[in-house]
Amino acid sequence: MRCAIFGGSGGLGSAFVSLLLERDEVETVYAGSRQPLPSQDPRVRTFAFDFKDEHSIAEAAGQIGEEGPLDLAIIATGILQREPDVRPERSWRAIDTQALEEVFVVNTFGPALIGKHFLPLMRREGPCRFAAISARVGSIGDNRLGGWHAYRASKAALNMMMRNFAIEMGRLNREAIVVSLHPGTVDTSLSEPFQNNVPEGKLFTPGYSASRLLTVLDGLTAKDTGGFFAWDGKPVEW
Repeated sequence: MRCAIFGGSGGLGSAFVSLLLERDEVETVYAGSRQPLPSQDPRVRTFAFDFKDEHSIAEAAGQIGEEGPLDLAIIATGILQREPDVRPERSWRAIDTQALEEVFVVNTFGPALIGKHFLPLMRREGPCRFAAISARVGSIGDNRLGGWHAYRASKAALNMMMRNFAIEMGRLNREAIVVSLHPGTVDTSLSEPFQNNVPEGKLFTPGYSASRLLTVLDGLTAKDTGGFFAWDGKPVEW
């Protein structure tokens, strides 16, 4: 089993890498990030990519593709805020085009480019899984509070992109599964400024969330492709 994790040096991404290495059937884990960290495990192959440089994504795909098809790919990247310029907007008055662009580059445009270059590497016969980490706040139907315009909209757009990819990938491999995943609130730098409002027992370690999401992926079938699923396996409303 050959796997690719994008955001492999982040909290959730590194947890995916560690958990996959515990599986005997995993032959290779390609762990990609802007600044790859060295690994002591010979099964881990690190690579660099930058969402603002499509060539870096294409180059990584070319190198990985030479070694055979992928069975699993997970995009575990995302941005909610970056001081001092990017913050969740509480009102439409706070919308800023530069902040919108930065959030969409990471949450939507970048994953779209990964799909462009890495979906062709997915196995064409038999089951394979391609997933992107989304967020429940990207659900249009579940939105009751408003605000957080850039983050909500970028994740909603990501979900649509994944649905499109699922339809197109299904024409190449009927057993392929392409989905969006909601990891819950994970104790990482992304959620740290907002953890005070998280109910008791609902702040997950990266290892717990990654483990639950891998279990969800293991349990999906081809009929689930194009869907949006939470860490507990329940579908999330679009």
